[in-house]
Amino acid sequence: MPLKEVIKKLALITTVASVLFTPLIVQAASAEYKWKMVTTWPKNFPGLGTGANDLANQINEMSNGRIQVKVYGAKELVGALEVFDAVSRGTAEMGHGAGYYWKGKVPAGQFFAAVPFGLTAQEMNGWIYSGGGLELWQEAYAPFGIIPMPGGNTGVQMGGWFNKEIKTLDDLKGLKMRIPGLGGEVLKRAGGTPVLLPGGEIFPALQSGAIDATEWVGPYNDMAFGLYKAAKYYYYPGWHEPGTTLEALINKKAFDKLPKDLQAIVLNATKVANSNMLAEYTARNNAALQSLITDHKVKLLPYPAEVLSQLKTLSDEVVAEEAQKDEMSKKVYASYIAFRDQAVDWHAVSEQAYLNARNPE
Repeated sequence: MPLKEVIKKLALITTVASVLFTPLIVQAASAEYKWKMVTTWPKNFPGLGTGANDLANQINEMSNGRIQVKVYGAKELVGALEVFDAVSRGTAEMGHGAGYYWKGKVPAGQFFAAVPFGLTAQEMNGWIYSGGGLELWQEAYAPFGIIPMPGGNTGVQMGGWFNKEIKTLDDLKGLKMRIPGLGGEVLKRAGGTPVLLPGGEIFPALQSGAIDATEWVGPYNDMAFGLYKAAKYYYYPGWHEPGTTLEALINKKAFDKLPKDLQAIVLNATKVANSNMLAEYTARNNAALQSLITDHKVKLLPYPAEVLSQLKTLSDEVVAEEAQKDEMSKKVYASYIAFRDQAVDWHAVSEQAYLNARNPE
């Protein structure tokens, strides 16, 4: 075939393809869903705020721009502790926070965030994704028109910042400490006063003496807030938050308007973000801890074994009592405890046995 004929045929094919596929491209571009995501975290805060950004980016990229999620930090659109209500009302299509921040509205939500001496991050994922937890979580939030999904995990947190040493349980009596959820109820049982504050308000409260102590997350986040400037004793482990699950909140009406493929993208994006956040904390915490100790002269101390034992006893009592306050909490607690017991048995001969072998005394 002469070269001129070849060129003509190629030009014709290109023209036909352009005519056929251009309408599809235009249709995809015009079918955008513009969503807002409100969060309890300061804008772009390492780990938590950037974790919300990651979730939004995953949705934006997976959908090829068919959904565009814009992230708002705490107080940009609504207050840090107003995220649940904003998503429920439809003020925002998505939210990012933690279930213990709205325990007054959904007491059962605390179990999907953190339970003192409870499940680790790996165990939480096991319970939620494969042990019946997610179905219960979604049942608990359904009356509020919200679909919850795991949206990140910090792993085991630190025990908190203090300006005095904690030698006995009595040292917690009368202590005003920023600590949310079930951990706060345990502190109250021990004689302390739990205070609920969003992250952005912690440092000034600790520095001014409005609170005597605080927990936040762990070295990576605590250093970012400069908590070492307001307290010198840093305790471990985080008995109150052994594997804190952050939650992605999705307005059900907005979700139901999406086609099936975009619904799948939103749900699967939460799984990616959940995994990514835990990886980030695992990678960043130790370097931050070493900097706190070496550069900022923080005194790293373990809780005394007797204090942890007493806190464990109080925790078991408090959590069991809290679970009896409403029917949904009873259901969630029963599922949680059953999963915890089998996870403890399995990890005794797997994870725990291996860690003991890797780090023999």
